[in-house]
Amino acid sequence: MDTVKLGNFEVSRFMLGSNPFSGFSHQGTARDREMEHWYTNERIKEVLRTAEELGITAVIGRADRHVIRTFMEYWDAGGGMQWSAQTCPGVGPTLKTAQMAISGGAGAVHIHGGVMDNCLAAGDMSDPIAGIELIREAGLPAGIAGHNPEVFRWAEREKLPVDYYMCSYYNSARRDRSAEKRPDQKEWFLEEDREAMVELIGDLSRPVIHYKVMAAGRNDPQEAIPFAVEAMRPQDAICIGVFTKDNPEMLAEDVRIFEAAWANKRG
Repeated sequence: MDTVKLGNFEVSRFMLGSNPFSGFSHQGTARDREMEHWYTNERIKEVLRTAEELGITAVIGRADRHVIRTFMEYWDAGGGMQWSAQTCPGVGPTLKTAQMAISGGAGAVHIHGGVMDNCLAAGDMSDPIAGIELIREAGLPAGIAGHNPEVFRWAEREKLPVDYYMCSYYNSARRDRSAEKRPDQKEWFLEEDREAMVELIGDLSRPVIHYKVMAAGRNDPQEAIPFAVEAMRPQDAICIGVFTKDNPEMLAEDVRIFEAAWANKRG
């Protein structure tokens, strides 16, 4: 599989997402619980091994103790997937969870998208800036995520010293009051949001990881993945999570769709 570089961190162009591992379905609390019950540590490690077999070299995951422990077990058993970490406001402040990621073996760390959206709404970006400084002092590539396109416009104007962006295709919930989405909070997945983010990505100066391309399972992969591929630049990657209870072959199918679309784009 093709690779891209996030700073000095080389990863497969298709990266594995992990929201389902942690019970973040974005489909309601019942679906959250279903994912939590399904994804035991053993099943998570099984998906990681499958991803390796498919040529995927990196997984994006929260900097929380469950994720860190699961990855540690996987690495101790000889697993080779790398971890690209996101800070985790549900666990603690940005500096605390960035340090957890650094100490836990992450190869790159980015600031949580909800944190970026929330800080932008509050007009105070000191928290993510301090997190970026900590990550870079540790010698790791630093990035930011966001659901609101204005996050990346701000980063470009300020020439923020980051190595990559994670751009959500959907700005699916208001983050003005809280960096994390509440379990009962209404979400929306609008086509105009997807179009707005894709249009912006073409002008960004950093490599982009395209995420939430499936609208948290609402989009047909046969449409959503080729759409994302058309929006991707040579320096970009895509992040997709899977729920193997619904379809044990979901990851392999998504990879096949992606690789066919990418090969077609390259001609």
